[in-house]
Parts: sequence; structure tokens; C-alpha cells
Amino acid sequence: MAHLLLIEDDSAIRTNLLRALRERGHAVAASHTAMAGLQTALAERPDLVVLDLGLPDLDGRELLRMLRAVSAVPVIVATARDDEEEIVRVLDAGADDYVVKPFTAAQLDARIRAVLRRGGEVGQEPAAITVGGLRVDAGARTASLDGAQLDLTPREFDLLHHLATRAGQVVTKRELLSEVWQVPYGGADKTVDVHLSWLRRKLGETAQTPRYLHTVRGVGVRLSEPA
Repeated sequence: MAHLLLIEDDSAIRTNLLRALRERGHAVAASHTAMAGLQTALAERPDLVVLDLGLPDLDGRELLRMLRAVSAVPVIVATARDDEEEIVRVLDAGADDYVVKPFTAAQLDARIRAVLRRGGEVGQEPAAITVGGLRVDAGARTASLDGAQLDLTPREFDLLHHLATRAGQVVTKRELLSEVWQVPYGGADKTVDVHLSWLRRKLGETAQTPRYLHTVRGVGVRLSEPA
């Protein structure tokens, strides 16, 4: 059983989703404002949050940033905003997935199960990954290099974590767009290139003089321990 928090201001949607998700075996709490949702998330520590963007007291994207500052809880954004730029902004702000309204409870439940599978068993903290002097802790959403904390954005952390889980293997840009940006239908390689450039800078390296991030021309990128 997953413990969910639904933050949704529309009473009809909230009531229907509460009933449907509980019928599917989840324990579900609900809040109708951003600040009430934040307080519930901190007090009850749910396994996953379903977050509406159009909240009455605060934009959901701002609440997402506040959540990410204090918690690594998976967040699925439920939004009526279906333009690509908005979806990318939401994912860059730290969302794990999104669903576009209108959606069915079955669709949302499938997304919930998929996100929880990616994060491991409910209630189980994922083990930190170590590659050379690099340490990536998905549970705490922190990363360090040679003992020094790295100041990463949510998207930079997600990118580094995905590469660390595949350490030693070449990861294609298409896979990164699909798994990190959650854009399975394709997207701009430039997005990956820019984030890799920022990540290299924070790791103290460049594409010309790599230590951890090695470009495999025409294929993708490989994270590996320095020689």
C-alpha cells in the first residue's frame, strides 16, 4: 500500500480521485491549498505527492520548489497546461512525472506505480552510489565530490544520478531525454548538451579534459571512475 498526498483545489476532482485511488488500495490524504499541502507533506511524509498546479494560494510550481528544498518525495504534477515549455519547466523544477487533465484514475494509478517502481520499494531508502570520489545519494538528493558537497539543480541531480546508476555504460541522449526529462516522444539534444556542460563545470572538468563524464561521439555519454 502506498501512502499518497493529493493536493488539488477542485472539490469534484479531489473527491473522485480520493475514492478511486483508495479503491485501488492506496492510503490517500488530501489538501486543497498549497500551504496546507506542504504542512501535510512534512507531517505525514507520504510515499508520493500528486500536485495540481492551479492552486488558490500559491502556484503549484512554486510549491514544488519548496517541497524539493526539504524532501525527496516523488511528485506527479497534474495540470491542464499541456504546452511543451510548461511541461519542461515543471520537470526541471523537480517533478518526477506529469499527467495532463483530463485524465482517468486508471491512468494516474499507472503513473503512480511506475514512479514508485523507479524509486524502489515503498518505505525503502535507495542506497547511495559511489563512483571514484563521486557519491550520489538519491534518498537525500545530495551529491558530493571528494567529500565536498555539490550545488546541483534538481535537473542536474537527476541527470547525474541516472548516469551514476549506469556507471561504465554509454547512455544515449534519447535515453536521457526519456528517463530524466520524461520526454519519450523525443526532444532537443541541445537540452542534454547544455545540462551536461553545466554538470561538467560543477565537477571541475570540461568536455576536452574529462574526468568522470566522457562523450562518446555519435552515441552518448558515459560516467566512469577517473583512470
